[in-house]
Amino acid sequence: MFSAFNISPLSLIPLVTAVGLMIMLTLWGRVPLRYNLRNLSVRWLTTVLTAIGFVLVIGLLTVMLAFVNGMVELTKSSGQPGNVLVISEGFQDETFSNLTVDVVTDVVLQPGILRDEKTNEPLASPETYLVVVQPIENQDSGRAAGRRFLQVRGVDDAPMAARVHGMSLLAGGRWLSREGVTSGGEGQPDVLEAVIGIGMARELGSTRTSAELAKATNRAHLDIGDFFTLGERKWMVVGVMAPTGSTFDSEIWAKRGIVAPMFGKNSYSSVVLRAAGAPEAQKLKAYLNNDYAKSVQAYVETEYFASLQETSKQFLFAIIVFAAVMSIGGLFGVMNTMFATVAQRSRDIGVLRMLGYSRAEVLSSFLVESLCLAMLGGALGCALGTLADGYEVKSIIGGGQGGGKFVALDMAVSGDIIAAGMTVALVIGALGGLLPAISAMLVKPLYSLR
Repeated sequence: MFSAFNISPLSLIPLVTAVGLMIMLTLWGRVPLRYNLRNLSVRWLTTVLTAIGFVLVIGLLTVMLAFVNGMVELTKSSGQPGNVLVISEGFQDETFSNLTVDVVTDVVLQPGILRDEKTNEPLASPETYLVVVQPIENQDSGRAAGRRFLQVRGVDDAPMAARVHGMSLLAGGRWLSREGVTSGGEGQPDVLEAVIGIGMARELGSTRTSAELAKATNRAHLDIGDFFTLGERKWMVVGVMAPTGSTFDSEIWAKRGIVAPMFGKNSYSSVVLRAAGAPEAQKLKAYLNNDYAKSVQAYVETEYFASLQETSKQFLFAIIVFAAVMSIGGLFGVMNTMFATVAQRSRDIGVLRMLGYSRAEVLSSFLVESLCLAMLGGALGCALGTLADGYEVKSIIGGGQGGGKFVALDMAVSGDIIAAGMTVALVIGALGGLLPAISAMLVKPLYSLR
């Protein structure tokens, strides 16, 4: 959701400084602002071309930052502060973790785990996490041939897993049965059951054939009763999880006893434990890491997902480098425009000097003109970039061990991103206009009027 008014004070400091500089130059320079605006309108073609350069630079910057922000928001929305995720010792990602049955059985009996008030059953979910590579061969769907990565979470008790993770279903769906299969009827094979996240429902639905789409009750995504192929077997969707903006939106949940052996993994990847609250989760984590007899690695679930922001940091570094290169190009573009403006207006500058305006006031006038151009282009670029807000893209998030989760995320344009875009635009305008403004300041009045 667009959050343009959610701006942190720190991000406003450079923007306020740049705008304040522009206002100060306008008031101190004495040259009327309408003089600069008139010159921009008279040379409208040059103004438009320079503004387009700003729009492209700032628009691209806004979109790329929105992508990184979407990744950050995704990991923030994933996990519960009262949950503790337990994986193999020495691992940071459940993708590579392997927990034996005896370890999982013992972990769920440890003190500090919340229990069901009626059954006294520990609120724990042993799970096997798999990344399945699936070829895309259906040309009729409109998708190019290739492959995709599907996240599959094998669970023993789907209702318990949903309770631990705080997940719910869209209307009409149900969780997996205890067996994980639905009877196919007399003489028919049993049907494998699956519950899928809304992002995964859209992904799987995007490769349906024309014939499948013609029969579909929901053309936007797979729905209850639809079928898909996984591991050369047909699976029926019995439930679609309500969107949470988390990594679970991009997962398939199936019966662990069926799906894990199908892809050659018979051990558990993790076990998620529910504590009474965030402080209790921290205590449970400390106990499992420091005092528990068996070798495991415990994370508070929110901390675990926060550690998967390594990919977003790499993207952010790449964006900073890209923005720097693009900004240098934009700076030279503004500089070229303003130098041409100075050359065309040498007589105007001479008249200003003859009317009593000082060199410093001429300099401030040209700087204000450059900043007006930057503000116009920057505002249009940010407006163009906000169109990406809410757009769904596919990406990967991961830590430092080479694993990761392939997820569908929504790009998120925030107020901080808009403030950053406008700041970059004004900095480019100030630096790009400085040398031409100095050149205008040094014009000799009598020489320019000859």
